[in-house]
Order: sequence, then C-alpha cells, then structure tokens
Amino acid sequence: MAALDSRASGKMGMRAVIYYMTTTIIAVFVGIIIVLIIHPGKGSKAEFGKQQTIEQVSPADAFLDLIRNMFPPNLVQACTQQFKTRYGKRKVHVTITVNESLFNSTNATQEVMEVSREEVIPIPGQVNGVNALGLVVFSMCFGLIIGSMKEQGQVLRDFFDSLNEAIMSLVAIIMWYAPVGILFLIAGKIVEMDDLTQMGGQLGMYTVTVIIGLLIHGVLILPTLYFVITRQNPFVFIAGLLQALVTALGTSSSSATLPVTFKCLEENNRIDKRITRFVLPVGATINMDGTALYEALAAIFIAQVNNMEMNFGQIITISITATAASIGAAGIPQAGLVTMVIVLTSVGLPTDDITLIIAVDWFL
Repeated sequence: MAALDSRASGKMGMRAVIYYMTTTIIAVFVGIIIVLIIHPGKGSKAEFGKQQTIEQVSPADAFLDLIRNMFPPNLVQACTQQFKTRYGKRKVHVTITVNESLFNSTNATQEVMEVSREEVIPIPGQVNGVNALGLVVFSMCFGLIIGSMKEQGQVLRDFFDSLNEAIMSLVAIIMWYAPVGILFLIAGKIVEMDDLTQMGGQLGMYTVTVIIGLLIHGVLILPTLYFVITRQNPFVFIAGLLQALVTALGTSSSSATLPVTFKCLEENNRIDKRITRFVLPVGATINMDGTALYEALAAIFIAQVNNMEMNFGQIITISITATAASIGAAGIPQAGLVTMVIVLTSVGLPTDDITLIIAVDWFL
C-alpha cells in the first residue's frame, strides 16, 4: 500500500480494486452454487471417523464479530487472539402466584410456585487464533499513511521492503520441505480412515466439485470478462502467461510466482511496467479468487457432512467472510487453511473439521 502514489494511481487503483472485488465475489458465488447443486457432503459424518459437537452461532453475531475483528483493540493481541461471541446458559427463576379462588369459590387461598428455566445468552470475548482480518486492515491503513508521508516515510518503506524480501527467502526454503510435510499429512489422514472407499468417495466428490468450480471461473468467467472489456482474444494473452501459470501450479504460491508473472507480462505481453508494478503486488495479496471459491465451497461441504442446513443468512455470511478471508490469506501454500477458520467460525461450524479436507487441500 505504501508503494502506491495516490494521485497517479488513483484511477488505476480504483479500477483494479473494483475488478478484484467483482471477480472475488463472482468466484464465491460460483463456489456456493456448485456445492449446493452437486451436494458432495451427503452421507454421514461417521464415514470420517470422529464426531464433533456443533456450536450454533447466529448470523448477526457472526457478522458483528467479523466487524469487531477488523478493528483489533491491540495489535499484539491480534497476532494471538480474535474476537468471538460464545453462548452460555443461565438459569432464570420465575415466581408464579396462583389464585385458587378462581377455581374454588369457598376457599379463597393463594399458592406461590417457583419455576426455573434455562436460557441461552451470548457472551462476547476473545478466543485463541490469529486475527488475520484485523492485521490486514491495520496493515492497509498503516501502508497508506507511510505512502502519504513521502520522504519521511521512506525509511519505513525500505524496512518493510527488506522484511518482505527476507520472508520471501524464508518461504523459498520452506517450499523445499513442503513435499515432505505434505507426504506425512496425507499418510496420517489415510491411516486414520476406517473405510477408505466411503471416505475416498466423499472426498472424491468434494475434489471434483472444487475443480469444476475453479474451471468455470478460470476458463469461462475470467476470459469472458477479458474479451468483453478489451475485445481481444483472451487465450493469446493467457499463452504469454504459461510460464507463470506452471510456476503457480508447482509452488501453490501467488507470492513465489510474482517475479515470474512480472517477467511474462512485461516481456511476453508488452504491458507497461508502471501498471504491472502497481497492479500485481496488490492483486497477489487481495485478489485470491481461487481461495475465496474454495473456502466458501469447503465451508458448505463441512456443513453438509454435519447434516446442517444453511439458511440464506448463513450463506450470505459465508460469502462475505470467504471474500474477506481470501483478502487476509497469505500468498503461500495452504494459507487458505488458516483463514478457513474465519469462515467456519462465522457460521458456527466445527473448526476441527478442517482436518477432513487436509488430505486433498494441497492438491486443490
């Protein structure tokens, strides 16, 4: 955000953000529609082994929690805790006076009865977990302030550029260990399965559903948008980006692919450097259509596995939180699993159920 020149990039920035938001929202709805049509989660939770208790959360509380999380009271606390409304039971004692003269005219006596009942009340509080949304909102505001400080903010800008490079180098090292970690994750999941055929069937349907959603978005919707706006062949443009697409497929990381994307766009597709240097870093951070589609689809899949019917309000909550969570997702492999927690907690689904899809997450 600090790298943006507000005057020069105002128009371009506005267009980019509108495009990013539009495509992300479209992706979310494609995911939701596909999962509701195919319904891959039908069957029983028993097929996945352990049962979980589900905590119901009202959509209004989930939405308010989302807004509260956007403005953390304490930045250090936002790294370890997020805001969440929980529900507690309290006993209410009601005293009822019965006037017996209504029933018996001769003896006019009164009897006092005490009735106690339980009611569920919301209890706002903090729970463990990274408040990714709050950190993103803070970082965006902080970046804009640094950008507006011109020369005074240059030291901070250089510091964050350097920090970014260091983190990218660290990610590059982790990338080499990722296959080993994934190997053991999958092995662990396979060993846990009681009935491989049933589990494989349900996860297979889930995998097919996600791939259909991604293909509709990537092969139909985005090229159509490109054609409508530019009146040029989208597939010629995509051909210039093949190297970046293959790198993205191999690394599962939009950030690791960024240098290759710059090269492809500037050398193969002859795009102005001023445009690529502005649009790509922001896009790699906030325009994660695949993550948004995947998270909305996965949340509804987990609800289906738990035999939990989603009402319209909850589906809207999922779409909003999936969009927000995709913005908060880091451009690294399996970052979606981290922000998936936001989407699941927003509608009261058990976050432990993320383990159901870990077996195929690396691939999807």
